[in-house]
Amino acid sequence: MIKLISWNVNGLRACMQKGFMEFFLKTDADIFCIQETKMQKGQLELPLEGYHQYWNDAIKKGYSGTAVFTKEEPLNVSYGIGLEEHDQEGRVITLEFPSFFLVNVYTPNSKRELERLDYRMVWEDLFKNYLKKLEEKKAVVVCGDLNVAHKEIDLKNPKTNRRNAGFTDEERNKFSTLLEAGFIDTFRFFYPDLEDAYTWWSYMFHAREKNAGWRIDYFITSEQWKDKLISAKIHSDIFGSDHCPVELIMES
Repeated sequence: MIKLISWNVNGLRACMQKGFMEFFLKTDADIFCIQETKMQKGQLELPLEGYHQYWNDAIKKGYSGTAVFTKEEPLNVSYGIGLEEHDQEGRVITLEFPSFFLVNVYTPNSKRELERLDYRMVWEDLFKNYLKKLEEKKAVVVCGDLNVAHKEIDLKNPKTNRRNAGFTDEERNKFSTLLEAGFIDTFRFFYPDLEDAYTWWSYMFHAREKNAGWRIDYFITSEQWKDKLISAKIHSDIFGSDHCPVELIMES
């Protein structure tokens, strides 16, 4: 059995002051992935005994960034998707284990006024192709902040957010295309109709208090992996970021 956690910490140094280590130690995950570290390696020493640490920082300081902490040492580790022009923002880390690839990703945000939507569309296609290439060798488990609420059930106010970043038809269609390519949204695999299950809340308008959120953090696995899925969970009671951690437990 393997327990995996993924959390967009929205700045790891800030999250460290808000209970990160407490949750990390308590949850005792086999693999713990974070997004939006917002730091360069060496700006913070993390004493994670028993874990191998892998970091992918953005070239731009204080921006984006991902990290993976794993008890089992991987066979291989790679950073990015193998395309230099898309690998400047520290968005992807891939760990190869004997039976699967783990891909930790922080998907680009389309931003206000959708100024980055065109880039996002290019990224989505390249990322899907990258995953499918990995899948030729073995099953793939993807986790991270995918910056999209897939269906209306995945956010509190779908009607007023139709053309907002994270809920455009374009982004949602790309997510559908990814699933149709042979991947499973593990949370919906277990809870197809569960409402009010969110992973991100705006800091404005008391959104978290009212649970006016979005589900944009995911564990996605290859279709062939579905018999190994044991449980999925959203840790909405954990604070420290505007996102909460998500969990997947699966057979090894």
